[in-house]
Amino acid sequence: MMRNLIPKGILRKVLLPPTYGLHLTRGAEFTVLSVEVWSTCLVVNIHVESAAGRAIPEIAIEDHWGTLYTLRDSASVGSRNLQVFTPSVPPGTRSLTIRSTDDANARLVVTFAVPLMREAGEAAKAPLSRPVRLRRPA
Repeated sequence: MMRNLIPKGILRKVLLPPTYGLHLTRGAEFTVLSVEVWSTCLVVNIHVESAAGRAIPEIAIEDHWGTLYTLRDSASVGSRNLQVFTPSVPPGTRSLTIRSTDDANARLVVTFAVPLMREAGEAAKAPLSRPVRLRRPA
């Protein structure tokens, strides 16, 4: 029986890396191709190089808010590996960073810019804006 790899929820954005998201270490060789932002989760699409024995890449996701993203599922289809993390991005998230955790040092693989997105149910005519952070006078 074929596993259903499509998450529940609404696909909100597909983020493409601004640079080639290649990661090479003794234990891992992979390229991050994209991140799908779903209303319920994030799906990281990874190409695993054949020389690395197609081991499942060990990655972590970070954002500037410090959100804890938890790996919920992983599936391999040929040379592709899809990893599903929860939760989805919080409102106002500006970037997502993917790090390899295949060794003691979590190494940067690639950082994605996150465009401003409307929340489900927001009025279509309402202006888009990011939360404002107030600074204290020096």
